Amino acid sequence: LREHVRDSALLCVFFGFSQELNYLRKSYIHQERSFVSAEVGSSVTLQCSYGTEAARYYWYKQSLGQKLQIISISYKFAESGTFHDEFKDNPRFTVENIDGKSQLSISDLKPSDTGTYFCASGISFVFEFGEGATVSVKNPVLENTAWVRQSESGAVQTGSSVTLNCTVQTGSCGGEHSVYWFRHSGESHPGLIYTHRGNNNECEKSQNTQTHTCMYDLPIKNLSKSHAGTYYCAVASCGQVLFGNGTKLDLESEAVSLSLVYFLSAALIFTVILSVLLAFTLHKMHKRNCCQTSGYFCSNLFSPLEILLLFCDLHYAAVNANQLSRSRRHRKSSECVYSAMTQ
Repeated sequence: LREHVRDSALLCVFFGFSQELNYLRKSYIHQERSFVSAEVGSSVTLQCSYGTEAARYYWYKQSLGQKLQIISISYKFAESGTFHDEFKDNPRFTVENIDGKSQLSISDLKPSDTGTYFCASGISFVFEFGEGATVSVKNPVLENTAWVRQSESGAVQTGSSVTLNCTVQTGSCGGEHSVYWFRHSGESHPGLIYTHRGNNNECEKSQNTQTHTCMYDLPIKNLSKSHAGTYYCAVASCGQVLFGNGTKLDLESEAVSLSLVYFLSAALIFTVILSVLLAFTLHKMHKRNCCQTSGYFCSNLFSPLEILLLFCDLHYAAVNANQLSRSRRHRKSSECVYSAMTQ
């Protein structure tokens, strides 16, 4: 009896563990990666769909350079969610759940709403996030005076070094700002690689326009294939996040140059072999067609090596031979022409 109970318990544990592994392999949440640009005071709606296995729905917000903040938690059959922290009792944020889909709506957008919003779901100890939707709230007043410029894209060699430049004008906002560097390789979300707090050492103030212009550098040494991608410079200042156009690094591997050398070497070898074959072919053709009149002329034929050497220059030579037959009434005439062409 004890053995039967033990076997049943092990079977239940194994079955439960197998189910959890199936959940791990199967994606039960879908949120398309997107970028939404909106004006201050407008509204946005973000969507996310869940599988039938999902029991609870979550919405998170991640501001630039900050940790994840939970917005709301909803149960499977609840039409709305429970908000937390700063989103609690905030009428600008609403969540609606219908038929396995969840919608997060944000009205009267403010610059502080800029960030990436993730939907998530949990089954037992398995927790899965969606791709994330980035919302950028533009402030027309600040955009007239603030901008971010980056160095131009280019190709670099592996093993070398490069320094990326980022020029920031913060406008009339003189407060402290933060600079972030992101790298996007196309295979995943842009990853934060460096954070810099702005100070007066890197900035110059214009007396006429009261604007601040700052210079930031990102040195990268010993470049490898893992450094390939587009680098973005972002600045958070006065409640506004501004992104540069990005600097793309294309790495030229040494293997490409070696392959070109191999190709040219093979082409040279092929040309030499072809030239040798042509030399022998010409030798046989002249011997068969032009030198049947006398052995004297055959002995004066160019050898294959001489024909091959004549490829370096262009010469023409004509040999005329008149051969008298035993009967003086008939005269035979033959002519051999030899030529070589310069490549």
